[in-house]
Amino acid sequence: MATDKHPREEVTLVLIKPDGVKRGLIGEIIKRLEQRGLKIIALAMEEPNKEKIDGHYPKNKEWITRLGNKTLATYEKYKVSSKKRHGTSDPYKIGMQVRKWLIDYMASGPIVKMVVKGIHAIDMVRKLCGHTLPNMAEMGTIRGDYSVDSPAAANSAKRAVHNIIHASETPEEAEHEIAYWFSPEEIHEYKRAEEDTMF
Repeated sequence: MATDKHPREEVTLVLIKPDGVKRGLIGEIIKRLEQRGLKIIALAMEEPNKEKIDGHYPKNKEWITRLGNKTLATYEKYKVSSKKRHGTSDPYKIGMQVRKWLIDYMASGPIVKMVVKGIHAIDMVRKLCGHTLPNMAEMGTIRGDYSVDSPAAANSAKRAVHNIIHASETPEEAEHEIAYWFSPEEIHEYKRAEEDTMF
């Protein structure tokens, strides 16, 4: 999808997940985003129900199968039997179970939702977050510094990985997610004092 927009106009959705909120990491996460030169243009706390979370995560077979395949790859690495853990080796069926755990986890408490804008905001935020799996995230990233969870530990407890933060992966995903979590009236435009100097 080609765009004539300046890279600084890119926007992304960030959700601080219930574990990030409960551990008092809201301020630290916002600080890291702003120190990077990114701009928060929408911000709110919400306690979503399972129906709201269900609408956030894709329901298509491809996405769910990918989720299952990620889980199977983790099991292979740590020599865990998917049949013992899930009663199946079918990636789609495993993905459906993991998706349910994700919904339970994300509806377990308040989240902080925000729209972040700036140069290559999608890639920048994902770089700040670190690898989706905290046990593989580099030190210096949000997940690398504040979470030690892993899929092997989470799956053995039949729960989602507690990885603190969600950030949109693609421009299409960002557009969909921002519209899902915010109305246009909740998104604000302003100029940060250093914008002319930084870019």
